Amino acid sequence: MTIDYFSNIAFIPNDIWVAITIKVASDSIRDLCSLRMTCKAACDAGEADIVNRSVSIPPPHATPWWWCLSPEAKRFFDRCMVAGHPELLFREALRELFIRRNENVGLQMLNSATSTGHAAAKYALTMTLLLRTDDNDKKQKGLELYRELDAAGSLADCKAMCFSILTISWPGEVQMPRIEEQHTVCASPRCSTRGHMPLLYDNRRRAAERNSVHTFGGAAHIPCIQCRADYDLQAFVNLP
Repeated sequence: MTIDYFSNIAFIPNDIWVAITIKVASDSIRDLCSLRMTCKAACDAGEADIVNRSVSIPPPHATPWWWCLSPEAKRFFDRCMVAGHPELLFREALRELFIRRNENVGLQMLNSATSTGHAAAKYALTMTLLLRTDDNDKKQKGLELYRELDAAGSLADCKAMCFSILTISWPGEVQMPRIEEQHTVCASPRCSTRGHMPLLYDNRRRAAERNSVHTFGGAAHIPCIQCRADYDLQAFVNLP
């Protein structure tokens, strides 16, 4: 007796294939590549921009070293970048801002990544806007974004992500801006902690070098959120 096997795979709508491929892509690049090799429908779905925007990008320390040498990998990530992948936009924005010194391009990329809900891009955008001395409106926008991140409890994770990207991806290449007196966020004459954040940061840094318990806490105990923003600016420009 002969048993005939058949598949309805050819009748699955493309939007279903795209939905499946997005799910796989958001879990693993390797799994995405495996899925795309199964059939033409999966391969075609993998070309969709929404799939390329959903690819799970590993952190720098977990990225295979040979990816940067593979032309195929480069073409793949270029497609993801063109599609507007938020993580890749975020990383490329940091490169434009702090290596190539292309502020306008970097800010545009950070805005694009932030609009997708990328928290670390929002943090980097916040710090960059707070460093502006030529546009008070943008500086106020930066403080508004900082308040949102503070309320969401995202500051520590975002800072760690920026540190990882800047120190692991491009060691020795990053040129962070210098903080001058005019960069101070807190302008309240009644604030008792105004102007003291550079000293507090320096004390925390020295404590970290000694592995002291006084390293922890940052400026979390400071009631003035603008002073906390000043502290985080100190930490941000000293990330690498």
